[in-house]
Amino acid sequence: MDILLLGGSAFLGRAYAAEALARGHRVTTFNRGVSRADPPGVEAVHGDRTDLADLHRLVDGRRWDAVVDTSGQQPHDVATAARLLSGRAGHYGFVSSVHAFADWPARPVDADSATLDCPGDLPPDQPFANALKAGCERALRDTFDGPAAILNCGLLIGPHEPIGRLPWWLDRIARGGPVLAPGAPDRPISLIDARDFAAFGLDLAERRAPGRYLTTAPIGSATTGELLAACRTATGSDAEFVWTPDDALLAAGVSPWTELPLWAPATEGWHGTWRADPATALAAGLRVRPLLDTVTDTWAWLESGGRAEVSYRQLDTPLGIDPAKERELLGRP
Repeated sequence: MDILLLGGSAFLGRAYAAEALARGHRVTTFNRGVSRADPPGVEAVHGDRTDLADLHRLVDGRRWDAVVDTSGQQPHDVATAARLLSGRAGHYGFVSSVHAFADWPARPVDADSATLDCPGDLPPDQPFANALKAGCERALRDTFDGPAAILNCGLLIGPHEPIGRLPWWLDRIARGGPVLAPGAPDRPISLIDARDFAAFGLDLAERRAPGRYLTTAPIGSATTGELLAACRTATGSDAEFVWTPDDALLAAGVSPWTELPLWAPATEGWHGTWRADPATALAAGLRVRPLLDTVTDTWAWLESGGRAEVSYRQLDTPLGIDPAKERELLGRP
């Protein structure tokens, strides 16, 4: 197949490129060429998807069996690309997010859950909002003339993760000693390796399968305790986990999700965080590798120079608890 990746140089796009090349497909990437080097083996076309001239230069005289859009954040940009690719691409796979669902993370969601209210015909350059992903979905459905799959992405982990949630835990646990562990070890979590996500997305493209697929690991497939234990195993650490109840952490002013990455307290507004149901994706063939394999591969990548790719930030918020604050909560000098 001839596959176009809108993006293709960082994390999920890179995973798509690697998997597509491994399957023998021909891959064209389209990105600005400023964040990461394009994977070896692809045809790299550099341009800005917000620039209509760059898009015309990309598509003129060309056709692809499938396009995968990992970089669409603005409804206007998705609509423009989808309109130009109609008749030039046999299938459009759009990577959306669980953030597009109106009830997430407060309540459980599945592929049939309502999405946030956001039109697909907004002007360009809208300020960041979770609802924009829902608008991107509507823009795609309204403009692409052909089968399209929407993949609502859960929490992605694995090598080349740029934000650094799993890398932060690996680095902290590698230092050893007492480690502030949030909540309870048996609390379920659902994390998906970017490589498994990409493999499933390509399966859909190869079958030209339409529809919506909430794409993450099965509910209850892992626990917080298993995640931290996998980090200890991968790093060979002597870390000792000090499990601390949600209410104690909240009372101490610890911020969920950022100061202790991936911590979603069992309180109002967070109950659905790890209850996004991927039943539709599983029925369509989604396969998820063991958590320990992902953690081990991520540690190997970090140790081989991967930290240069990690921001350890969520937007403008640094990830991770200050060591002095952690020691204070642990009652250690």
